[in-house]
Parts: sequence; C-alpha cells; structure tokens
Amino acid sequence: MLLSITVLTPLLGALVQLVMPADTTLQVQRIKVLGLVVSLITFGLTILVWASYDIGVSGYQLTSYSTVGFAAIHLGVDGLSVYYLVLTGLLTPICLLASWSNVTHGVRLYNALQLITCGLLLAVFVQLDMLLFYVSFEAVLIPLFFVVGRWGGSPSRVRSAMLLFLYTLGGSLFMLLAIVGLYGHTGTLDMTILHNISIDPIVQRLLWLSFGIALAIKTPVVPVHVWLPRAHADAPLAGSMVLAGTVLKLATYGVLRIMVPILPDASFYYGPLVQTVAVVSIIYSSLATLRQSDFKALVAYSSVAHMGVVLVGLFSNTVLGITGGIFLSLAHGLVSPALFMLVGGVLYDRFHSRSISYYRGLASLMPLFSIVFFIMTCANMGTPMTMNWVGEFMALAGTYQSSVVAGILASTGIVLSACYSIWLWGRLNAGSYSPYLSSTVDLTRREWAVLLPLLVLTIVLGVVPGVLLDSIGSSVSALIYEVLVP
Repeated sequence: MLLSITVLTPLLGALVQLVMPADTTLQVQRIKVLGLVVSLITFGLTILVWASYDIGVSGYQLTSYSTVGFAAIHLGVDGLSVYYLVLTGLLTPICLLASWSNVTHGVRLYNALQLITCGLLLAVFVQLDMLLFYVSFEAVLIPLFFVVGRWGGSPSRVRSAMLLFLYTLGGSLFMLLAIVGLYGHTGTLDMTILHNISIDPIVQRLLWLSFGIALAIKTPVVPVHVWLPRAHADAPLAGSMVLAGTVLKLATYGVLRIMVPILPDASFYYGPLVQTVAVVSIIYSSLATLRQSDFKALVAYSSVAHMGVVLVGLFSNTVLGITGGIFLSLAHGLVSPALFMLVGGVLYDRFHSRSISYYRGLASLMPLFSIVFFIMTCANMGTPMTMNWVGEFMALAGTYQSSVVAGILASTGIVLSACYSIWLWGRLNAGSYSPYLSSTVDLTRREWAVLLPLLVLTIVLGVVPGVLLDSIGSSVSALIYEVLVP
C-alpha cells in the first residue's frame, strides 16, 4: 500500500494541476507552490519507504500484488531499488525549485509533466511485473519529449527532442521483443518467479542481446550516445537535471533487475564485450569532453564517461565492482544535476550564453558560486571524501579483479576527468573578470536551496559511505552468490 501511495501521489498532483486555472499571476504562483508541496510530500513518502525497509533482510519487502485486467501490479523494493526511489523523490522538488523563475509560459503543463515524470520513474523502481516495468520505462519518454521540445533553450530543441524520443524508443522495441520471447519461453513475466527459472543458455544470449541494445542506448554508450549531449544542451534546466539525475539510472537498474539475475549465463558470457564497449565509451567521451565549447554539452559528455565506469563495475562479476557501480550511479545522480544547476541555471540565467569562451574571472564577483563549483568539480573528477571517489574506486577495483586490462584502461578516465573538470573551472572562474560580462550578484537563496542538499549529501556520503554501502552490499552479495556463482 505504501509503495502504491508513493507512486500515485505525484500523478494525482499532476492531474490536479492540469485542472487548476492559470489566468493570473497569483494563480500561476499557486500552481508552482502546489507542485512543490506535492513533490515534497512524495519525497517524504520515499523516505518513509526507506525507513520501513529492513536492511538485515534480503529479498523484496513492502510487497503488494493485485490484478487489473490482464496486467499484474506487483510492487516491491529491495536494497538495489530503494535508493533510486529516494533519489527520484529528492530530485523532483529540487528540479521544480531550480526552474521556479525561468519557466514563464505553460507553467501548469510544465509542472504537471515534471510530476508525471516523477511518478513514472517511481513506478519503474518498484514494479516487479516486467510488462508494467516496460510500460513505465517507456512512458517516461513522453513527458520528457514535451519538456525538451517545448521549453528547451535552443532553436534546435525540437530536433533534440526527436533524437531523444526516436533513439530510446527504437532501442526499447528490442526490449519489447525480448519480453515477448521471455514470456513465450517461461510463461510468466513476474520477476520474482523469473529469478528462479533456469533458461537455456542459447536462449539467454539471444534475449540478452535484445535487452542489451535497449539499455545500451539508455545508458548511453558509444556509438549510440549522440542523443544525450543534444538533449542535455537543448533541454530546459530541470529537464537536464532529471535526465542526468534519474533517467540515466534506468539502464543501470535494468541491468540489475533483468539482465544479471534473469539472464546470468548470458551476462557472464557477454561481460568482456560490455567492458570493452564501456572502456571505449570512457576514453572517447572523455576526449570529446575536452574539446567542447558549450558548458552544458561538456557536462553531458562527462555523464557518458561516468556511466561507462558504472557499466564496467556492473559487469565485473564481483561484489566490490557491482556495489561500486551502484554507488557511483547514485553519486552521479547528485553531482551532475548540481553541475547543470551551476552552469545551466546560475550562469545561463544571468548571462544567457553557454559558450565557455564568453566567461572569465567569475571568482572576483561570485566567490560563493566559485567555491560551490569547485567542490562539485572535485566530486565530478572523483576526489577523495566525495561520493564519486568511493564509487569509482570500488567499481574500478572490482573491474581490475576480473580483468587487469579493462581495469587499467578504464582508470584512464580518472586522469581525463581531472583534465576537463579542472580546465572548465579554471576557464570560468580564474583570471580577470571578462569584459563581455555585466556586473552580477552571487548565489541567491533559491539557488542555495537547490544546491545545498546536493552538496551536503555528496560530501557526507563520501565521508561515511557505509550508510548506503551496508544495504547495497548485502543485496549485491545475494545477487552474486545466489545467481552468478554456480
């Protein structure tokens, strides 16, 4: 019941917003406040789910089962999904607050789409029936398409929205094909049952390839990554934050929920191939990041590199590597939205340019901004005492245990991320103040409210990561020793 209420709360809030009048400034303000209140309630419910979860007990908890027509609504959470649930709940009010003043038209629909996206993402992370998992997985594309296409910040926003929609939808058709094949072979789509069914290894490999295409595009990895930088660059601020913070985690969750436990033999068989593609993605996207002139595109390409590290960890076939991959994906869900807020929110709202060469010397007029930017830059390149460092170290160490070559090559991303991260911070903040920039103010209270939770969590969980690692590690241990180890 608790999970159902958590999923339905933002969806009902979106419905209420759609029927509210928005003819006056006061009515628009009420719509914004209502959206923020609903998102905070949803976040509170996700915290309640986390508090109700017993980390000492493996398996799914808070489960519920009901049928609606031909569909089975089977909900539950475990140590792999509960934190993605909380992350989604946290980022939704942050995203609404980030776009509080820079969305001036269609506010009612915009807020409703943000809440719908939140509800669908929550549904993905709690759904244990593969059919409804797929429906929720794909339905996320619909509100994102409209958010990027209508409220994007570039004349090419419609093209970027189409790339986002067509790339991910085209890949997910292979997932649908695999789900149909899986049902025909096993006679069920209940994930709790599928985890205990032995599937012929040849069939596993065919199904794995179909799932793999869909999740590779959603991750994304090279060469099917081209939709992500365009979508990030042209999306509104909240759209970029949602894409980086939660939507990219759908692929990670799909690997953990479908590919590894249901198709273990194929996951082991294709592991070296996945690690090879992930290493290529890390190196290529890091080098591409170094030559970007648009700071939103730069942060977007860095996301491709970080998700490559997540991927090598997930397919390392070690508890250390998989735990590190999950932890790094959660860290990326905090750091990347903060960076988009700093460059795509704070700077773009003031100066209306995304060109890096336009900026210089911001530290002289915006010292607080420069300090926060420096801390999040350090986190992005995996500096110790941040979440990213813990996740990257564990993922790369686990990869090294399974493949020395893959571990060494993937580790080059550490050096390259330091190069583009330090270069971006120095180019924007160091030196004399740019003559092309007008006088401005430092971070406002609203901007602090957006950045402070992300900043504090990144540091606190980097210093005491055991708060999350204990439950994640126990779930991963069960996954490894009950599924992958014969």
